[in-house]
Amino acid sequence: MADCDGLSEAGTAAASPPAPAPGLSPPLGWRERLRAGLAGTGASLWFVAGLGVLYALRVPLRLCENLAAVTVFLNSLTPKFYVALTGTSSLISGLIFIFEWWYFHKHGTSFIEQVSVSHLRPLMGGTESSISEPGSSSSNSESETSRQNLSECKVWRNPLNLFRGAEYRRYTWVTGKEPLTYYDMNLSAQDHQTFFTCDTDFLRPSDTVMQKAWRERNPPARIKAAYQALELNNDCATAYVLLAEEEATTILDAERLFKQALKAGETIYRRSQQCQHQSPQHEAQLRRDTNVLVYIKRRLAMCARKLGRIKEAVKIMRDLMKEFPPLTMLNIHENLLESLLELQAYADVQAVLAKYDDISLPKSAAICYTAALLKTRTVSDKFSPETASRRGLSTAEINAVEAIHRAVEFNPHVPKYLLEMKSLILPPEHILKRGDSEAIAYAFFHLQHWKRIEGALNLLQCTWEGTFRMIPYPLEKGHLFYPYPSCTETADRELLPTFHHVSVYPKKELPFFIHFTAGLCSSTAMIALLTHQFPEIMGVFAKAVSMISRTCIEYL
Repeated sequence: MADCDGLSEAGTAAASPPAPAPGLSPPLGWRERLRAGLAGTGASLWFVAGLGVLYALRVPLRLCENLAAVTVFLNSLTPKFYVALTGTSSLISGLIFIFEWWYFHKHGTSFIEQVSVSHLRPLMGGTESSISEPGSSSSNSESETSRQNLSECKVWRNPLNLFRGAEYRRYTWVTGKEPLTYYDMNLSAQDHQTFFTCDTDFLRPSDTVMQKAWRERNPPARIKAAYQALELNNDCATAYVLLAEEEATTILDAERLFKQALKAGETIYRRSQQCQHQSPQHEAQLRRDTNVLVYIKRRLAMCARKLGRIKEAVKIMRDLMKEFPPLTMLNIHENLLESLLELQAYADVQAVLAKYDDISLPKSAAICYTAALLKTRTVSDKFSPETASRRGLSTAEINAVEAIHRAVEFNPHVPKYLLEMKSLILPPEHILKRGDSEAIAYAFFHLQHWKRIEGALNLLQCTWEGTFRMIPYPLEKGHLFYPYPSCTETADRELLPTFHHVSVYPKKELPFFIHFTAGLCSSTAMIALLTHQFPEIMGVFAKAVSMISRTCIEYL
């Protein structure tokens, strides 16, 4: 493994231009600098002033006499009191520590720190460390950064999403766990309304019923509405789609219903093509019918892939990409890549990558890791860490390592699933690019392709951690991509079920208050134990401490 660690730093790809740095804010005037300085030193001034007031009033308030009385009182206490006091303090601090630990793992932040920043800091007069005008370049750069983060944290439809009835629901029957979150299913409901409805639905009673069905939250109610739509119109394609997705309990049943949907969808599509130029409403209806037809054909291709008819699935996907090239946002090429890898048609995979692994197109884990897999395939069967450490890496091996580093930088969560260091779950219906949800969706379908190539996982294991040495501050600056977005953890927690431990990158350090409460709990517990076991020695120690404090007070 030491050889692997040495190889992980070998070779880096040519870096693309990093994300633009934020602009510099204009110099502040003397009033703003004075106001910021006073705000920053306000707490210190209040502390010094309070000490001065106490020193000035030490005689009128008889502080020395009162503290002496307190010292006499403490000296009269028995060791049992100190055992009870320290034991109670240890219990309370232990409960706070457990709560802080739970809150940090659930929300990713410290509860005490969050409350302090949100509520106590404004009361103490805390302000931001820098002041910028609304129209300054710094505020403009911050708004650009926030817009970039929003675009990076956009949730995408999973191109390889499973069937609800035939796969997700069967998982629930076996395990009793819900693989989909409410947030994920709500996003799917919005997608269905966007793809399968339009403003002219009121013209056809069956489409009106289906419009209500897509908005229904209860699955039995949706299925019932689909049957009502079929009673009104036996050629309602969207009703067959809903039944295939949610009622069919096997892939064969789903394929049968999708074939019925295809027959009805093609008829409606041809009819809409003939009337598309009559009015804007007819154009909207054609777009809707196009979406329905593409969705049906794609799901039929996925059924063929799951049933082992892979060449048939590849043909359907290729025909779809030729017939409807504008619909690239559906990422049908990712379905095609997975099917071609199953056929081991690596030349065809390379041809697809040459078209879609372009700098102007959005990247994905499927694109980056498939490109890495193809380059790894050329060297992995003969790769040996010991041999490479002695003679160095060849050009092909350097290219493979660079491709792995590129893929890991795009999504650092994938290797743990491919190397089976983390357990897989069923992928969600929506994914967040560069997040844990995308890593699960990729590894769920592509792990078998990495295992099929001899030595591919071995090379990945030896090199993937070297990526993190090239990007020590991934949230601030990337190497080949933009800085890693900081919003992935929150979005992934919404998309993934609660029984899954969400992968977080970069790994967060434990907050100060967790260390503080852990130390406080341990120290008070130790004092309580020592006081209980050695009451005489601890009593002498307590009297010595009180005498020292009393001497200091008298000196003041």
